[in-house]
Amino acid sequence: MIMKNKILILVAILALSSCQNKDNSKNIVKTIVQDTLSKTLGGTADLSEVSEKNNKQVELIKKQLLVLLKKDLPAMTKEDRSFYYEAFDLNNDKKDEYFVGFSNSYFCGSGGCSGYILNNDGSVINRFSVTDFPILVTTDSSEKFYNLLMKSGGAFHLMKMKNGKYPSNPSVQEKWKGEVPKETTSVLDIQGKQLEKYSF
Repeated sequence: MIMKNKILILVAILALSSCQNKDNSKNIVKTIVQDTLSKTLGGTADLSEVSEKNNKQVELIKKQLLVLLKKDLPAMTKEDRSFYYEAFDLNNDKKDEYFVGFSNSYFCGSGGCSGYILNNDGSVINRFSVTDFPILVTTDSSEKFYNLLMKSGGAFHLMKMKNGKYPSNPSVQEKWKGEVPKETTSVLDIQGKQLEKYSF
């Protein structure tokens, strides 16, 4: 009986200390969350690993845009010199390609906007025009690259890789018939994902 009481007391002590530890863990977690939020809002959080990768991608894209748009730069305003991007591995080579889009009057008209698809090294896979964002990546592929659905003129058009390139003008490509497959992945959803805008 004495042994049973000691065990019950020991269990009660463990239970109480466990509850205190949970409260302490909650307080510790709460403190860490508050600290991280205040640092993030204050701009002092250490997000270097994520930022470093993004910075390399952004710098690569900026450098390429300055080359691709060299002739256009003198005519462009400061507001025109901005872009959005999203990384996506289009050919399952474990290296992301970059969808680069614009949403200003220099690159957009009544038919849609222009943009680029860049390889991981910054080289151009494609330039495209008259496209409304987002672009949808399907699960079907052509020449080892996923097919794309690009919206133009209020309808989706099927874009298939052919001879190492996607077509540049979706409005003249085959219209997608039926519902958009649920398995598609949305990229360059500038408004929906609230993508960050970068200057070049």
